[in-house]
Amino acid sequence: MGEDVASTEFTRQDRQRYRAKVRRCLDVLARMLAESNFDFERPMTGLEIEFNLIDSHADPAMKNAEVLSAIANDDFQTELGQFNIEINVRPRGLAGTAVADLERDLRASLNDAEQRSRTVGAHIVQIGILPTLGPEHLTIDALSANPRYALLNEQIFAARGEDLHIAIDGPERLSVYADTIAPESACTSVQLHLQVSPAEYAANWNAAQSIAGVQLALGANSPFLFGKELWRETRIALFEQTTDTRPDELKAQGVRPRVWFGERWITSIFDQFEENVRYFPALLPICDSEDPVEVLERGDAPKLHELRMHNGTIYRWNRPVYDVYRGMPHLRVENRVLPAGPTVVDVLANGAFYYGLLKMLAEEDRPVWSRMSFAAAEDNFTAGARNGINAQIYWPGLGEVPAGELVLRRLLPLAHEGLERWGVAGEVRERLLGIIEQRCITQVNGAEWQVRAFHQIDAEQQPLDRRDALREMLRRYVDHMHSNEPVHTWPQA
Repeated sequence: MGEDVASTEFTRQDRQRYRAKVRRCLDVLARMLAESNFDFERPMTGLEIEFNLIDSHADPAMKNAEVLSAIANDDFQTELGQFNIEINVRPRGLAGTAVADLERDLRASLNDAEQRSRTVGAHIVQIGILPTLGPEHLTIDALSANPRYALLNEQIFAARGEDLHIAIDGPERLSVYADTIAPESACTSVQLHLQVSPAEYAANWNAAQSIAGVQLALGANSPFLFGKELWRETRIALFEQTTDTRPDELKAQGVRPRVWFGERWITSIFDQFEENVRYFPALLPICDSEDPVEVLERGDAPKLHELRMHNGTIYRWNRPVYDVYRGMPHLRVENRVLPAGPTVVDVLANGAFYYGLLKMLAEEDRPVWSRMSFAAAEDNFTAGARNGINAQIYWPGLGEVPAGELVLRRLLPLAHEGLERWGVAGEVRERLLGIIEQRCITQVNGAEWQVRAFHQIDAEQQPLDRRDALREMLRRYVDHMHSNEPVHTWPQA
């Protein structure tokens, strides 16, 4: 989302030219898929983590430019809000102790970044939604300086023609209006990437969709927004609403949203890029000078700039990615389901569970998506987001069961076997999947810890107002986050 663009205004001719160029890119992709000239011999994984910045009072710190300057590390980048930054972890394999090595490297990078951030009065937090955010923090002035964000804001509201209505029902109810996309910046996520061959993409995407609800149930970490206790993973509902370009009339007509679970199992990555072109008008109709046909015919890999730009403004929870690295094109499944945090080891445990389970489900002779309706997978997704670790999840052969029971009885053994097939060292598998097991046994993930800690503080420290109770909860959260002990072990007091 953070790709740089020049500040500009778009004409009708720009949009017409862009549509023609996107379709030309799509035709080239179809040719490339038929020839299957993609890099996939050594499958790589990738990781992105988004963070919040807070000040000494545990309120949002609008300082990402200063923080990035202090960190001075190209792995860290800007994000939508001035209180957001992101780290992009270099691609790597999973075999051996690679994940343990990643944990060590990531902790070292984040510890260094935290020390440097403190010099400009900011602290880094891994959390799905910052519980101390208020509507006053999410105005147009909160957007980062990259012109792309201002353009997205302008184009989304031009398409809508009216303010955003954010309405979320949970234990409490939120109903507010926003005149910018700034509330989207409240959503801080983890993105897990997996490089796949063209032939393997559909099976991996279908498998990822089938377990998205389970991922949310296990990893929920966003129970508060604007001081209200809402969904256990409120980030899902918030992101869907803050990027919605449809007024009510278009929703009633069945026009598809830009944040999208999807509507069917697929047979090819081409299905999704073709849907992008068929269903969604351009938000950023910026044309590149490359002629993809000419590049392909001379034997090089085209960048397909317009197709990738368009794909970057359609937010599937599991998204197709086409990219070129060192002159070779490759395809990835980008899993965008999980929130950030609570700790590095919790993030990597979530990743280990995902990669291990995906390996097994994508290679099954009778895959799970042939035994589960797509609507059931979407219902699981909503249940996981709404109820977190307490969600009831449908699974073929079991019916509707508690998420923890499903993981312990059926999915965790598969994840172990999948990681073994990836070549992950036994001690690494045991440690990371042991964290998932204990989450299920204790029924504690990030969202549950936050809610319980908040209610305890609120009850014990009267007459503390709600915002101060959330600040105190967040301070304790941050202290535990730095310990890198998994969240299910954190004390409530």
